[in-house]
Amino acid sequence: MSPENGASASSAAPADRTAPADRTAPADRTAQADRTAPADPTAPAATPWLGAVGLSVVIPVLGGDDRIGGTLATAPGRLDALLGAGPGDWELVVVGDGPADAVLAAAADEPRIRLVRLDSHPDGEPGNHRPGKGAALRAGVLASAGRRVLITDAGLTTPLDELARLERVLDQAEERAQALDPGPDPAGGHTSVHTSVHTPVHTSIHTSIPAAVLGRSGNRLVRAIGIPGIPGFRADTCGFALFDGDRARAAFGASTLDGPAIDAEVLRWIRRQGWHVAEVPLHRAARTADSTRTAGPVRPARTGRPRRPAGERRLALRELPRLNAGGLAVAAAFLVLSFYVFQGLWADLDGSYLADALQDQNQWEWFVGVTTDNITHLRNPLFTFAQGMPDGVNLMANATMLGLNVPLIPVTLLFGATVTFALVLTLGMAASAWTWYWLIRRRFVRSRWAAAAGGALAAFAPPMVSHANGHPNFVVLFMIPLIVDRAMRLCEGRNVTRDGVLLGLFATYQIFIGEEPLLIAALGMVVYCLACLLVDRRRALAAARPLGAGLVVALAVCLPLVAVPLFWQFFGPQSYHAILHGDNAGNSPRALIEYAGRSLFGDPETAARLSLNTTEQNAFYGWPLLAFGVAVCVWLWRSRTVRALAITGFVTLLLSLGPWVPVPRTEVVLPGPWRLMIELPLFESVIEGRVAMVCAPVLGILLALALDRIVRMRTRELRTLGLFGAAAALIPVLPLPLTVRDRAPVPAFITSGSWKDYVKDGEALVPVPLPDPGQADALHWQVEADFGFRLAGGYFNGPWGPDRIGIYGATPRHLSNLLRDVRYGAQPPEVDPAWQAQARQDLEYWKAGVVVLPVQERDTELRDLISGLLGRPPEKVLDAWVWRVGPAAP
Repeated sequence: MSPENGASASSAAPADRTAPADRTAPADRTAQADRTAPADPTAPAATPWLGAVGLSVVIPVLGGDDRIGGTLATAPGRLDALLGAGPGDWELVVVGDGPADAVLAAAADEPRIRLVRLDSHPDGEPGNHRPGKGAALRAGVLASAGRRVLITDAGLTTPLDELARLERVLDQAEERAQALDPGPDPAGGHTSVHTSVHTPVHTSIHTSIPAAVLGRSGNRLVRAIGIPGIPGFRADTCGFALFDGDRARAAFGASTLDGPAIDAEVLRWIRRQGWHVAEVPLHRAARTADSTRTAGPVRPARTGRPRRPAGERRLALRELPRLNAGGLAVAAAFLVLSFYVFQGLWADLDGSYLADALQDQNQWEWFVGVTTDNITHLRNPLFTFAQGMPDGVNLMANATMLGLNVPLIPVTLLFGATVTFALVLTLGMAASAWTWYWLIRRRFVRSRWAAAAGGALAAFAPPMVSHANGHPNFVVLFMIPLIVDRAMRLCEGRNVTRDGVLLGLFATYQIFIGEEPLLIAALGMVVYCLACLLVDRRRALAAARPLGAGLVVALAVCLPLVAVPLFWQFFGPQSYHAILHGDNAGNSPRALIEYAGRSLFGDPETAARLSLNTTEQNAFYGWPLLAFGVAVCVWLWRSRTVRALAITGFVTLLLSLGPWVPVPRTEVVLPGPWRLMIELPLFESVIEGRVAMVCAPVLGILLALALDRIVRMRTRELRTLGLFGAAAALIPVLPLPLTVRDRAPVPAFITSGSWKDYVKDGEALVPVPLPDPGQADALHWQVEADFGFRLAGGYFNGPWGPDRIGIYGATPRHLSNLLRDVRYGAQPPEVDPAWQAQARQDLEYWKAGVVVLPVQERDTELRDLISGLLGRPPEKVLDAWVWRVGPAAP
């Protein structure tokens, strides 16, 4: 819900409004608009009408489409019947690139028919160039003089009788607007941007008048497919469309494409002005030029499909990059930035490991591998016994990212889990930046590069770079902006059911990418909604009803799709309740103004002291960026959007401090607002410091709003000062490439397959020390062995104790604790029968088949200890010491 729209109709400059009369295509577009002479020179010429025209009907005729003859024979009569027979009631503008005999003959008897010729080759030079649909529509619309402009085809596939449906929408909107505010808007419309063809929802005093009303066929499949072979374009989007005349001439005058993609270009340009586009279902004619015939002889129209101009598909393919060249450039810049951040990982995928990932890279690659193993072997993707023997792991209760790992199974099978892990991080971060850019440009600013700067900050802010070390679920956030946009559409109330269904589907997919980011984003959206209620109560209350109805629809769509996975997550095997994070999971107040370890001005030691760990530097925006955000809020405080964003950022920063807030440089500890939420369902498992990540898109939007204003300042000195301030805020937090270290090699005992002689079906391999959150290299062994064996211990979220409290890793046992302590410096105890009995009991519990001690520090102490516990020496197999402990043990 937005308290104001950053691209409303009232913000369109008056210069965008083109003159209605005698508007002809520019010379460089090779169009001529002239009233043609009668075919018979001896016939008296009709007096041309130079006054206002009610409706201009623009018909492109390309590639020798012979249906135009039948259309010209019937269309004037139908237009007279529908609109009137006066000289200014209508005009028919035919745009052609071939023989014009039929048009000339019709124009001899009807001066309201005009011909606009298109040259078949540029600059008068012979060649094979043929102008496309875009060039024809642009020339025809610019040559029109009507208060309204109708675009249709040469065969009148949609009968002219359907025009009344389109006109009714514009007429009703104009009547409502005049009733609410008879005063004209300087931009030629009314100031609101929200309306609906079916059920208007008034979010301001005014009701917007649609700039265009599109005829929509009932064939949703055709509309979804669009141009044959080219997804993303709707078929005949403007095949039968009624435009406000001045806005049509402005939109088509701004267009640059000459082919079929002009439909998408024009409609996108219109929407970016904040103008509304309505759609109305229409009936199509079966096989005739018009559905209603006038009395008298009529030339039959050509039946069947219109002939496509040669090379139209190739032209559309060429226009794909041109349609959004700027957007593609922004996407490429984001991709380059993402590769820059992960360059160390990509430099050596086999041997490098993200140095600050702790054990998270091992865990996430294991999630990739186990998902692939389960799906390819037709096993339950929500559970596995691969680690945590004998209890297993509830995969749905862990962030396994099924929404990405399942589609990327072919990549994993071909190139391995590490490549998939790197791709998810790199492409996910770039995609998140692009969708934030898309949302900011769609909702808040017009400047592409201001929106790009905001999107980059939202996706590459210090908290995001910190999580990029090993938390893909907090990096791959490309669905969050789409969810936010769909919620804002619900507030507009145009199509609550459709938007609710899409919101439900988007939320469902995000659940299978990352539940905690969705929960934190939802919290941020709730705070934003409450802020909107505070700054603009009337508009917020008006939006509440469609938003509430849409959320009901979204839940009705989402819950059945996720019911089984969520039931398994919260009530299935190895489910748990709340995860214990410790008392320092909130952000230190100093962390809000300091720099992260991988920021340009950052100090890793300082950031480490103020954060939970290197992957949880959840604030660290730096004081210059926060000061810049405050300055923007003060500067643009009159904007309701800015006020709502300021409140959202401030509240989420407070929440991120946790339940107890230590005052820096004192012994004082104050209660924090998170105390009110710490025991709420779901929030009890959230690391509260992560709530500060909501400020990344908030600061990104504020940055975009500021840059959009700064670049439009008239004074160069003020522009320079503003850009300098933005640079001073951003440069200190520019991301540095993530550091990498050499990865511990997998023992040859594993890579050679020697383990197969020691581990039978149903048995577990026990590495020394057992894998846990502090050391989980054994998970990588399992990935390299294609999950051929099971592991005792592990690194995952699972239950502990009778209350099933969530912990990281498997439930520890005496032997696992002992081996861990000795590995990291503790003195081995004296082995006695009690310790030997405990070791046998723990190995039986794990269903162990073999104990494996690879080469490592203190391996001599560990070897002697295990030999004493088991009562026999190990075997040396390649580079590992092994003890057979299963049923086949000696």
